[in-house]
Amino acid sequence: MKTHAILHFIFGTILTGSLTLASQTSAQQTNQLTINQAKPTTMNSQPAQTVKNFLTAVQKGDNQTLAALIHPDIQWNQPGTNRFSGQKTSSAAVFHMVGDMFAATANTLSLADIKQITVNGNKVACLVRWKAAQPGGGVLDVNNIDVYTVENGKIVEATVYSEDIAQEDGFWGK
Repeated sequence: MKTHAILHFIFGTILTGSLTLASQTSAQQTNQLTINQAKPTTMNSQPAQTVKNFLTAVQKGDNQTLAALIHPDIQWNQPGTNRFSGQKTSSAAVFHMVGDMFAATANTLSLADIKQITVNGNKVACLVRWKAAQPGGGVLDVNNIDVYTVENGKIVEATVYSEDIAQEDGFWGK
């Protein structure tokens, strides 16, 4: 009988320890954030195709296609507190901003990578990477999430979210 009580105590202790360890491991896993590599989205919607065409035109410097895909009254929201930040309310203002960005970087500004395109109705979110260098030595290498709203095959709104707004503000200056 004494042996049975000892075995019961040992197994109970082991079981309790295992349950405690399992709950700690579960709690630790709950507190960990896992980020998986995004998988490419198939482009089967008109808004997604419009944005894909837009981003490809940006990469190629195809201004004719860009002008055809941006609504004349686009609302463009550029993040930060730098000289290019704020809302632009026309395609002319967006092209002016981008032209000034190219001038500030001696034409090195590039859309280096289109990492992900996702769709929710007529809104398209894109994870993209921008790179540029300034003649004075400044370097920009930043991921952004751009959210585009597409209506009738044209981008009517764009909101840019920067991974590192301090880097962008420092690079672009006031």
